[in-house]
Amino acid sequence: MPLVKVEMLEGKSNDFKKTVLDCIHDGLVDSIGIEDWDRFQRIEEYEKSNFEIPSFKSEDFMIIELTLFPGRTKEQKGKAIEMITDNLKNRLSIAPGDVFIIINEPPLENWGMNGQQKECNS
Repeated sequence: MPLVKVEMLEGKSNDFKKTVLDCIHDGLVDSIGIEDWDRFQRIEEYEKSNFEIPSFKSEDFMIIELTLFPGRTKEQKGKAIEMITDNLKNRLSIAPGDVFIIINEPPLENWGMNGQQKECNS
């Protein structure tokens, strides 16, 4: 159950934003094997004055935060980063240098779903 947050400059079309979310979701399905229904994604848009980026980045620059259950291998996480970046490049012509991805893995005890703390299997 990945939680996805995308931060970007405001002004992109709804179709563009939907394609961004699809690129991320498809990369996660193909790399770490999540179910197709497993879409907990959001986009936060910022005015240019509230989203400072280096001058050599384009208006397409985005920060993608993936919050995952722990347990994925280094290789799976690397594959997710590569596939998401490739999808964005191939479908939206976003340069790989404009994609910044961070993966967070809070322990299961820090997840609450359906009013219950997620149980650890240890």
